Formats: sequence, structure tokens, C-alpha cells
Amino acid sequence: ATDDARIVDACQAFGAEVLLTREDHNSGTDRLAEVATQLGLPADAIVVNVQGDEPLIPPMIIDQVAANLAANPQAGIATLAEPIEDVTALFNPNVVKVVADKNGLALTFSRAPLAWARDAFAKSRDVLPQGVPYRRHIGIYAYRAGFLHDFVAWGPCWLEDTECLEQLRALYNGVRIHVADALEAPAAGVDTAEDLERVRRLLGG
Repeated sequence: ATDDARIVDACQAFGAEVLLTREDHNSGTDRLAEVATQLGLPADAIVVNVQGDEPLIPPMIIDQVAANLAANPQAGIATLAEPIEDVTALFNPNVVKVVADKNGLALTFSRAPLAWARDAFAKSRDVLPQGVPYRRHIGIYAYRAGFLHDFVAWGPCWLEDTECLEQLRALYNGVRIHVADALEAPAAGVDTAEDLERVRRLLGG
């Protein structure tokens, strides 16, 4: 699903099915709500959103996130994460961090380090603090189609707008988000021109 005819042309060139949507959506989740309506999906249909900045998502984890949502009826969204093992990534605002509770439900997401290791960072910000399970959020979500319409009806909240993270709209409205570690982490996400060049090299282009 896209609002850009150039993407439609590129995808159709290799046989992908594409839906052209309106241009005024606030997020990819809002866009998927339009797609669910266009396709007439039943409310309990599970929809997986792979964000365009994660072009190297392993197919295995698309199945994983859908299965996780099906297995956790208390959650409105399921998503995935991976450990952060580089202090540079921890302080990179393009790397979204997530913290979950003991049941695997998200407490919050942020572009800032989560959690802030007060004592460790007072001494040094050059190494990862010991004993803190920092995790990077991977840009993949599973939802039920009925939830998507609620998401649009709520509209953006101040926290979503501040961090530019659409999943915060769901948390703000009391929706539980299930977070699991990905069975296989994507090779690279694309947030900068340098990231794009790295992905092109990985794809041999």
C-alpha cells in the first residue's frame, strides 16, 4: 500500500499486488485502515504491516508477529524487537527503543535511551551499562482489521506527534502491545542516506 505512483510502478514491475491510497494519512497504520476498508476485511482478520524502512525483513518474522497476535488475544497489536549491543545505537534517535513488562507487553517506546541508566551514564556514555536489556524496536506490526478503524478514529495524540512514533497512539488509548524478540533480526533498516547505501550493497545493487 502506498500513496506514490512511482512505488506502484516499481512494485507492479516485479509482479507485486499494490493498492494506491490517499496521500493524507498520518502514518502507515492509518494507511492500512484504508486498505482494510478497500478490501472489505472482516474485523478479526490479522493484518501485518512491514514498514518501508525495513526492506530486509526476514519472511519468518512476518509469520512470527502474526502468530504472536493470534496467541495473545489481550493485545491489540503485536510487534518485535532485538537486543541493542552497540552504545552508538542506544543514543541514535533513528533507533527506536522499547521497554516491556514481565508479560511481554510494551510499557513505552522512545527515540531516547530506555531506560536511562542514571548512575552508569553519569560515569560514561561510551559503553552499554551492564544488566540493562536494551532493545531496538523493529518496524513490523500485526493488528486485527477492526482495531485499525479505532486507531484512525482516535486521531494522533501529543506523544505520537512528539516522538513521531505511531504506536504511541495505541498505548495512549490503553491498547496493549505484545513485544517479542524476533526469531531472526533484519540485516539493516533505512533511516539515513548511509543506511540506504548499506542496504544497496547488501542487495548487490
